[in-house]
Amino acid sequence: MTAKQYDTLTNAALLRLAEMTLLRYPAAFQGKLSLLCRSENATFLVEAGGKRYALRLHRADYHQRADIESELHWLDALRETGIEVPQAVADREGQTVQSLLLEEGVVRYAVLFHWIDGEMPGTDVDPRAFQQLGNITARLHQHSRSWQRPAGFQRIIWDHHTMVSPQSHWGDWRDAPNLRGADHRVVEETIAHVGSTLTDFGKDPHNYGLIHADLRLTNLLLHKGETRVIDFDDCGFGWYLHDLAAAISFVEHHPRAAEWVDHWIRGYEQVAHISDAEMEKIPALLIQRRIQLLAWAGSHAETEMAQSLGSQWADHSVRLCRRYLETSELPVGA
Repeated sequence: MTAKQYDTLTNAALLRLAEMTLLRYPAAFQGKLSLLCRSENATFLVEAGGKRYALRLHRADYHQRADIESELHWLDALRETGIEVPQAVADREGQTVQSLLLEEGVVRYAVLFHWIDGEMPGTDVDPRAFQQLGNITARLHQHSRSWQRPAGFQRIIWDHHTMVSPQSHWGDWRDAPNLRGADHRVVEETIAHVGSTLTDFGKDPHNYGLIHADLRLTNLLLHKGETRVIDFDDCGFGWYLHDLAAAISFVEHHPRAAEWVDHWIRGYEQVAHISDAEMEKIPALLIQRRIQLLAWAGSHAETEMAQSLGSQWADHSVRLCRRYLETSELPVGA
């Protein structure tokens, strides 16, 4: 494995760390802790005073404190436009980002968020939810293009090198479980083709800027006809239409994936136009995301999500690479 990714702390150790973190907040925010999920970070449900909150414990070796503070700045600015996104809770000292020093000298960060109500959709989701998602994503992008970022703002970079090279943020795609060595060549050829395509596309401010970068099903909440967006932990600088590719993360091979893409685009076009040049790059962005997820599956093999993908997921990924190289169809679907 080429990248240190998954958090090595046990659930019990994370719970103790979460308990220590809550002590920094007023008594009204201290209550029962329940581990919700572990992926890039550990997320806990906090139940206190009849209300719910989400405590995010960041893993080490990923974001700096300034990165997390920048994320919160964007969330604050988005809420001012009426978009439903998480809001951080300040501690007794007025701080929204906690720095936690572990015994071995490692610094961990934590943020407590107000809870956002909603139901998480599954792969049987009404495709109109993707239309809502496309609509909201376009609003995020419009805000990103016009927002004057504060001094010192910094976030992670999501470009071709940081997504699919052997030195990518999530490791080397060759480490993906069940990926056959004989299929490496197909993936390498796909990466080369995508790299050339996106180099030609460039990073003009119209098509490249601050994005969510992980707008997938598990980061959507449906509530009374609205689609709410959570988990901006991976927000950073990338191609705007990467958010479309991220919308169908891990399920690009699903039989309804092309339908989801179509509805996302319809929703987006209700707010902002996608140019012909951008439309032409969608296949490259879709397959780049799938290869990026191969790397993620390898570096996060211990996670419940990675283990749920099944033994055929890598084979589906290679099949979609071949579709991208050999046809004009979108590299999605059965």
